[in-house]
Amino acid sequence: MTRRFEGDKLLVATHNAGKLEEMRQLLTPFGVSVTGAAELSLPEPEETETTFVGNARIKAHAAVAATGLPALSDDSGIEIDALDGAPGVYTADWAETPTGRDFTLAMERTHRELEARNAASPRTARFCCTLVLAWPDGHDEVFTGTAEGQVVWPMRGVGGHGYDPIFQPDGHAITFGEMSAEEKNRLSHRAAAVAKLVQGCFA
Repeated sequence: MTRRFEGDKLLVATHNAGKLEEMRQLLTPFGVSVTGAAELSLPEPEETETTFVGNARIKAHAAVAATGLPALSDDSGIEIDALDGAPGVYTADWAETPTGRDFTLAMERTHRELEARNAASPRTARFCCTLVLAWPDGHDEVFTGTAEGQVVWPMRGVGGHGYDPIFQPDGHAITFGEMSAEEKNRLSHRAAAVAKLVQGCFA
């Protein structure tokens, strides 16, 4: 049995405004007030693990330790089969520049590496999301979700965030970047993980 969430305030341990807004939209129907780590000026802990769940646990428990509030963290990324699963847990790292994250550069790098390998089409890939909900007593619950699809080029659409403009989900002719937030939220890896979270801890 998973532990039910009984409070009405949840800290989402992310500094990513796009992720925070997605979480807010997905959890608002359950009467949960969502606050982001940046709003509380929390430092970003170093992500030293090599798995999504390891890094998600680091973020969730660091936020709990800093605030005493239950915290939900997300570690997510894109795995591209022709790149042996890269960038995977290093998805955000591919976007790092001296002046902050630039996902256009990350998508350009992705395309260059696929071209260098002469990767055949469709270039299958998936977005992966791992959520960790942690409580002040140290307990946590883990939920995962994926969205299968392929990476395409050139970039299409200006919606979403991260690698959305090059990810076309299975069964659709448009990218996440071309979809409305509502449409993407029905299909996304994060929505799949949140659905399990809701079923386990909120429903």
